[in-house]
Amino acid sequence: MSRPSIHVAVLKGGWSAEREVSLDSGAACADALRTAGYRVTEIDADPGLAAQLQALKPDVVFNALHGRWGEDGCVQGLLELMGLPYTHSGVRASAMAMHKPSSLAVFRANNIPCPDGYLTTVEAVNEKDPLPRPFVVKPPNEGSTFGVRIVRSGDNNPPIGPDWQFSEDVLAEPFIPGRELTVAVMDGRALGVTEIRTEGGFYDYEAKYTEGGSQHLLPAPIHADIYAQAMELSERAHVALGCRGVSRADFRYDDTLGEPGNLYMLEVNTQPGMTQTSLVPELAALCDIDFPALVHWMVEDAGCAR
Repeated sequence: MSRPSIHVAVLKGGWSAEREVSLDSGAACADALRTAGYRVTEIDADPGLAAQLQALKPDVVFNALHGRWGEDGCVQGLLELMGLPYTHSGVRASAMAMHKPSSLAVFRANNIPCPDGYLTTVEAVNEKDPLPRPFVVKPPNEGSTFGVRIVRSGDNNPPIGPDWQFSEDVLAEPFIPGRELTVAVMDGRALGVTEIRTEGGFYDYEAKYTEGGSQHLLPAPIHADIYAQAMELSERAHVALGCRGVSRADFRYDDTLGEPGNLYMLEVNTQPGMTQTSLVPELAALCDIDFPALVHWMVEDAGCAR
């Protein structure tokens, strides 16, 4: 089947906290797919998505949704039921990667170093520090650093304030000093390592999505052994979680005592940001894969269990 005859539905937007990011990813991917020669329909996903897809009858679904409902296995399950091939990981891998306590358990079982955190509650954290300060608290199933807070010595306010908009469950982890690294994996093969530097030293939502909020250094200027280890661990995590297509692994690299230091995997993103300047497309370009070629490969790789 030639590309112009292949109808791709690009899912974007949705109703998670990452809606705006997804709108950007979806628009960029749709433009690149048109450049690659596909017939494309963009869908701003809502709870009536099944009816929209039933009427549209696309050949392939490009899932550019981020966050809950789009990245956690829910939409993937719908697409499986409808028998529609879709990009990125399947139901199980998506659900496990999105639920951080589950993915951390997979990392530990596969000897992938990660923070020694545990699941607790907002009430328990505010009653007594779960770990020595500094420590990190985060929602167990959100992306884009939504809700992540570093609790430091000398902070007088409760660790989790009344503006908390997430579940009563909280993942508490020791704060790991050092540098922020990320690795893109495509078809089970690591493409490269990026170091992310921010002015405030914390790669939060604002640093990720505000122009000039962060600096991407690629290939990462780190010790060669650590570079190779980050690549290898990312490939292992991709396989251990059962990921498909493209994923991105995020690390903290503690080099405070000098290099080589210690790597800690924080999470695997099964639906990483997909604009021209996002981390995965930047690393793909480092391997001479331009953006239209990247999204073309993702469509070719799409599938479902049926």
